[in-house]
Amino acid sequence: MSALHFTLRGMRMLLVGLTGGIGVGKSTVAAMFAARGAAVVDGDEISRRLQEPGRPCYRAIVDAFGREILDPAGRIDRRRLGAVVFADTASLRRLEAIMHPAIWAACEAEIQAASAAGKAVCVVEMALILETGQRGRFRKLIVVTAPERVQIERVARARGLTATEAQQRLAAQWSGEDKAHMADYVIDNGRDLAATEAQVARVYAELTCYAAGSSESNALSY
Repeated sequence: MSALHFTLRGMRMLLVGLTGGIGVGKSTVAAMFAARGAAVVDGDEISRRLQEPGRPCYRAIVDAFGREILDPAGRIDRRRLGAVVFADTASLRRLEAIMHPAIWAACEAEIQAASAAGKAVCVVEMALILETGQRGRFRKLIVVTAPERVQIERVARARGLTATEAQQRLAAQWSGEDKAHMADYVIDNGRDLAATEAQVARVYAELTCYAAGSSESNALSY
């Protein structure tokens, strides 16, 4: 998938990446874009589905990391898997090699569906767009940020991790500052939600204007 705009049945759609470190609140921001009319493709939700029993990624992950990562019901325990891969770079790269091709294939299917539905803007929410060299897939890139202490608190609370475990996961990703340097838009989600809403409203207005005014030379056809 390399399209920056999608043209399908006469409709054109702007493809936007939304990324940021763990715990910055990407899903919160994505939901705000969805409320304004954007299509949203949730990369983390896709990843969860691909790891369900019976899916190809499930078998590949179990074969790679052993049954020790499974819970009593035989499902992949993301905390156990995380403890393995975030402690060893080679293991993390092995997991990424299993997951990333399947995630992008599933994303493409959802993007096509959004274009067919006539959406003007499609936001793809994914944590590792920059780390995996996927910036070129998108016409615009949004980076969500938050102070590191806020990220650690959010991750520890949401995933039942210790502060050390949360910090370990943050260390496996680029810093918010490094990501922000490569963004078209930066949304600070470290304050109250009203402040985040105001930023999203401004960015979405600019994106819809951009989508409406972009030249046909940027469109790739399906």
